[in-house]
Amino acid sequence: MMGFLDIILIIFAVVLIILSLLQSGKSDGLSSAFSGGDGLNLFANVKERGAEKVMSNLTLGVGVIFFILVILSRILK
Repeated sequence: MMGFLDIILIIFAVVLIILSLLQSGKSDGLSSAFSGGDGLNLFANVKERGAEKVMSNLTLGVGVIFFILVILSRILK
């Protein structure tokens, strides 16, 4: 039988997956890194603005909460 903490953990896992999939890619892809694609600068300082920043911060927050829930579930079992 699943406990309350396990159900909350599953919900946060699904939300974290959805938020990660909704974010746009930050680069041209992994293939251009190996093939030497033009304009690839891995250390470029790219500022997030508007909805991208909100999604990024929300994903970070949900990820931290997910991590804390995993630790709590292991301690309490």
